[in-house]
Amino acid sequence: MAARVGPQYSTASLPGAVGCNRRYRWHVAYWVLKAVLTPIFFVLFRVRVEGRENVPKTGPAVLAANHQSFCDSFFIPLVVTRKVTFLAKAEYFDSWKTAWFFRAAGQIPIRRTGGSASERALETARTDVLEKGRILGLYPEGTRSTDRYVHKGRTGVTRLSRECGVPVIPVGVVGTVDVQPVNSSFMRPFKTVTIRFGAPMQMDPPADPAHPLENHDHTMCRAFTDRLMREIARLSEREYLDEYVPARAAAA
Repeated sequence: MAARVGPQYSTASLPGAVGCNRRYRWHVAYWVLKAVLTPIFFVLFRVRVEGRENVPKTGPAVLAANHQSFCDSFFIPLVVTRKVTFLAKAEYFDSWKTAWFFRAAGQIPIRRTGGSASERALETARTDVLEKGRILGLYPEGTRSTDRYVHKGRTGVTRLSRECGVPVIPVGVVGTVDVQPVNSSFMRPFKTVTIRFGAPMQMDPPADPAHPLENHDHTMCRAFTDRLMREIARLSEREYLDEYVPARAAAA
């Protein structure tokens, strides 16, 4: 007599398996999207890359760039052979019309109002990106700048470098504001875009990795962030302004 067998469950029905399957689908979608867009972009735009050898071939790293145009997040991943995950405005995920694209592009939603929502996004960046040996993209200015300056940066990028022990690669983006000016919904073809990767920079790791914020010295993080932003300004051929992006520009 055959032994009774209990109910059979598909692993895909388990919450963990569902999450893994979803992440796998978005991972595949990222590479499909990149395979489709790369030849199109190289036909429509003159894309130049400098210092790509500064991006590590393996291991976690943060790409920290100036932010002048919405399309910055297209051109940077385009020229990096590894997957780049950006922190994006959570508003992009509020509508299904845009949410699918940003998820396919490997983006993590973050609320710019700060507080626990932003902390959760940064924690996701730590655990789902950096601790898994992947590359994270950030705009330390916090939002797009509408003037000719690279502005004072937020220290979150420095915290990630210190707490996770990862290098920060300064990135200068030139020409994307000509491709897609602020408040423009269209990208202008046949423009030149240059992406420059600088030498890696890294904060000293905390004395106790289990408690990275113990004896935290904000002045050191501020000084490191200021050096980083000045290097980004140099790479992007813009002046550095030791002031945060004005609120009126952030609202644009």
